[in-house]
Amino acid sequence: MRIATYNINGIKARAEALGAWLDAATPDVVLLQEIKSADAAFPRAPFEARGYAVETHGQKGFNGVAILSKLPLADVARGLPGDDADDQARWIEATVSGRRPVRICSLYLPNGNPAPGPKYDYKLAWMARMKARAAAMLATEMPTVLGGDYNVIPQPEDAARPQDWREDALFLLDSRAAFRRILHLGYADAFRLRESAPGHYSFWDYQAGAWQRDNGIRIDHLLLSPQAADLLDGAGIDKAVRGWEKPSDHVPVWIDLDA
Repeated sequence: MRIATYNINGIKARAEALGAWLDAATPDVVLLQEIKSADAAFPRAPFEARGYAVETHGQKGFNGVAILSKLPLADVARGLPGDDADDQARWIEATVSGRRPVRICSLYLPNGNPAPGPKYDYKLAWMARMKARAAAMLATEMPTVLGGDYNVIPQPEDAARPQDWREDALFLLDSRAAFRRILHLGYADAFRLRESAPGHYSFWDYQAGAWQRDNGIRIDHLLLSPQAADLLDGAGIDKAVRGWEKPSDHVPVWIDLDA
């Protein structure tokens, strides 16, 4: 089972590029972020024609997450528990059934800038809610994959120029500590289980020639419960997609599970 996470930065702007990548990579399950579309406006037909079921949790103009799956989906849930007043579309989860069931989540964690400030407070509160939900998912003992744009640079080696991010919400100590608290529940960063070297990124800004200079950061992650980590067959980043026509500023990150 190949599961990928991909912040597409607008489904309407990126539908053609997404389709081209799907045809080339043929993932079984895709976790999308920043679809920037209401549910009713999501262009389902091109993906359903490729054999994908489509589940969305959208929001007009910004945010929004989705799951595309060639495998059966069940028990779809939308919204991160813990704050009934939070109306931002940043979390969708479901159970996907291959040779064994796997609980999957597509998440779009708040950016948090400028920090300090209310946006950063929201980011940290959201991460605390995510930790609680992640713990509850662990308790089921089902293989679990939490994939998405975390807007967190976990370590200095996850940035080409970590010194440029010292005051940014993505790299502040409190952000990284909140990320580690989720890992310390028992989750593992799938990519780092397979690759320990620096120089691997999933995001390059559109500005200042970041892509051309390989001035990237790794902020798109797939966290695995122990049961999912036991099934891990491979992990990677499809870096070349950033050089395609009209790309997202993110690229797909994927895992292969024996499931």
